[in-house]
Amino acid sequence: MRKDTEDKYICPSHATEESQLDGIKCCLEKEKDIEFLSTTFKAMSDPTRLKIIYALSKSSLCVCDIASILDMTQSAISHHLRILRDLNLVKSKREGKLVIYSLDDEHVLGILELGLVHAKHR
Repeated sequence: MRKDTEDKYICPSHATEESQLDGIKCCLEKEKDIEFLSTTFKAMSDPTRLKIIYALSKSSLCVCDIASILDMTQSAISHHLRILRDLNLVKSKREGKLVIYSLDDEHVLGILELGLVHAKHR
């Protein structure tokens, strides 16, 4: 690659139309959405949080049930749930003294399922 006078890198075998590149660049400029998606993927990159999402994909659960399933403390599970809740990946509902957690919507389940398909595909 070489630099042109505007300090851009130019591929000598540039085969894509400039208008097509501009269209892609325009879509990438929605920086807020890209940043949010990156933060979501970072949160889901933690194995414990993925296990929580997987467990919640099977049933709505309270903290103590999730802690039992994952053999962890309720405090540790609460910490992970807060992160997932802040990113709208899980939601909570109070039932008396219990707080029941579930996936926020079907999109979270879709992300999990696609990720598992990809992981099993290798």
